[in-house]
This record gives sequence, C-alpha cells and structure tokens, in this order.
Amino acid sequence: MIPKIDSDIGISVYTTKYPGCGGKIKAHNDDFKVFEILSQKTLDSISQSEGFAAYKLKKSGIDTNHALEIIFNKFGVRLKALGLKDSSAITEQFVCSLGQNKSIPNYADGKISLEKIGFFKKPLSAKDMVGNKFVIKVTNSKQSFSDFAEQDRIFNFYGYQRFGSKRPVTHLIGKALVQRRFNDAITLLLSFTSEHDSDENTKIRKFMSDESNYSEALKILPHKMDLEKIALQEMLEHKDPQRAFQKLPLSIRRLFVDAYQSFIFNLTVCKAFEYGEELFQPQDGDVCYDKNAKLGKYEMDINQQLAIPLVGHSYFKKTRFDLHLSKILQDEQVSPKDFFFKEMQEISTEGGFRTASILCTNFSTEKNTVSFTLQRGSFATMVMREIMKPDDPLGAGF
Repeated sequence: MIPKIDSDIGISVYTTKYPGCGGKIKAHNDDFKVFEILSQKTLDSISQSEGFAAYKLKKSGIDTNHALEIIFNKFGVRLKALGLKDSSAITEQFVCSLGQNKSIPNYADGKISLEKIGFFKKPLSAKDMVGNKFVIKVTNSKQSFSDFAEQDRIFNFYGYQRFGSKRPVTHLIGKALVQRRFNDAITLLLSFTSEHDSDENTKIRKFMSDESNYSEALKILPHKMDLEKIALQEMLEHKDPQRAFQKLPLSIRRLFVDAYQSFIFNLTVCKAFEYGEELFQPQDGDVCYDKNAKLGKYEMDINQQLAIPLVGHSYFKKTRFDLHLSKILQDEQVSPKDFFFKEMQEISTEGGFRTASILCTNFSTEKNTVSFTLQRGSFATMVMREIMKPDDPLGAGF
C-alpha cells in the first residue's frame, strides 16, 4: 500500500519486488552520511595560488543554508554550495567563493568545519559535481536487507525533501504561482498545515490563516520561520501578495516553481508505468542521456539512460510520454507556457529532461548499513523507500 505522503507528492508505485525491511533511518545524525564527489577534471584543475577559493564543508545537525549563514556572519564572505544537504545527517560538500582571491581561514565549531582545498579559475557549479556517496544505517529493521538486489529498478523520483518533507507544500505554492494565484501562494506559505508537522507549528499557522492576525503573528514567529516573517512584513506594509513573494530570496522563489515541475515529473513517471510503458530500457525514438550526461536520441548504446521530459515553457512534446504529461497538465489546469513569468522572468523555467531511473553504483550492504553512489540530482531516500517500504515514511526518518 502506498502511504498518503507518497501520493501527496505524485508517487503512486513501487517498482521492486522486495517486500521491505521496515525500520528507521536518521535515528542519529551519524546514521546518514553524504559525501559529494567532484569530477576528476575538476579536481585536476585545482590551483594553490589564485582564483576562486573552494572549501570542503563538513557539517552535522545543521542544513547547508544555515551553515553558510554562520560563515557569512563570521567572515563577511558569501560562499556558494553546489547542492543543499539536510540537517539530520553528517555531510561533506564543496562550497566556493564568488569573488576572486577572497579567501577566508579554515574554521570549525561544534556543528561545522570549513577547510580550504585550493583555487579554481571560475566558481564551482553543480556541473562540477558528478554525484554523492551515501552510507546509511537502518535501525529496528524487521529483517535483513542483505539480499536486496534491485538497485537498477528504482525510478528517479523527486524525494520528500523537494516538497517540504513534514509539510509538503512547496509544489502547491509553485502551482499557485504558475496559475498566477499570488494571494493563494502567500496564504499557503503562511498557513498550510500538515498532519506530519509539530503541534506548535500547526498552531502558529492556523493563527496566520486569519489576515487580521498578521500583525500579532509577526511578533511571535520563531526564528526558523524566516520566510514567513518576510512575507508577513510585506503584506502588512503593502497588502500586495506578488510584491511580498518577490521579497523572498530568489533561490526560494525558484524552488517553489521547480517543486511543482518535480511533482508533475513524478506523476508522469507513475502514469507511464501504470500504462505499461517500458521505463528501464530506452526504445527507438527516445531521448537519452549518454555516459557524459549529454542529451541525444537513442543509439542502442548500453550506456544511454532513458530521459523523460520536465515541463516548462519550452516543453519538448515529441516523445512517447506526451500522452501522459499532456493529460496531467489538462487535469492540473496549466499549460507549458504558464511556466514563463512575464511578471518575474527570473523564476521562469524552460523545462528539460530527467533520467527515468536512478543510476545506483557501488551498491553494498553490511549488517544494518547500506552504501551506494548516486548521480547528481537523485535522492537517496528513493532508494531507501524501495528497500524499506515504510508504512509511515516521515515517521521512519525520511
């Protein structure tokens, strides 16, 4: 049976026959470890003299954005991360300066450590990272998962984190934006509640569902609701939801639209699978990624991976998946052109492609721990979802 939280984010299928070991992940931070992997070409280009400084950031119990905020407050230098990493984990990732020859000293406190690795001719980008290595411990599993061997049959779904985990609202805000319902977008940001969220947060959000409480709510919002504070302040001053939304950080604004795009991708994969489409092996006419992550037509190359369209204002219709995606868009009452924002061109998305299945390599298990490597952009929780098949994913640490 598919948990409700899965269907809330567009996931309605399992693809492996394994019955599921149950259990819990992230019982402790060191139960979930993530290590970013840079390409060999990038590593070979490190200089020790000049350019854009790059660092290895290790952290535990804090997310990437807040870790970088600590560094900025201490040294006055903004560092850019290649990817966002969860707080409930031990993570090792690469960050870099956006200004040439702006170097800061190594730093460490109880939660983060920063170590300079050298300089690059240009700032690091996500393209310099080829993937992530994961080492994940499962506690209280009902059986061993040492015989799990279907790591090549897992769909490349966007995971719970993309949608807000305990409060799966990011795609709902994104849909409201795509449909130009700016007031609904702000209302969802402030007051959407979830059965998975804490009682304290739910109480505050219900209080914010009444606009007459905005002024009082601004005084009592906890520090972690920093986005809500920005939106409330603007709504109180100008009563303009579009203006309030535009005050949010650009990365967050883009995240909402991307989350809705991700939701539609998850739906497309499920609908195609349920229809009987072959999704693990490409066919004639399919669009694929090759071993160098370049897009092209299927050429009977075993290293090619089937790619499924991501909707956007330049959506490519000429694939066998348009049958499913077009029906989803009709049901959602949106069209590809809606992903272009004349009002805010900076959050427009042209679309693209994403591999249908996860490329999971170096897979191994030892007692209650599993380790594997995933290509950039894939979610380890989607691998663990197939191994554990939890009745309550969020309760199981997802």
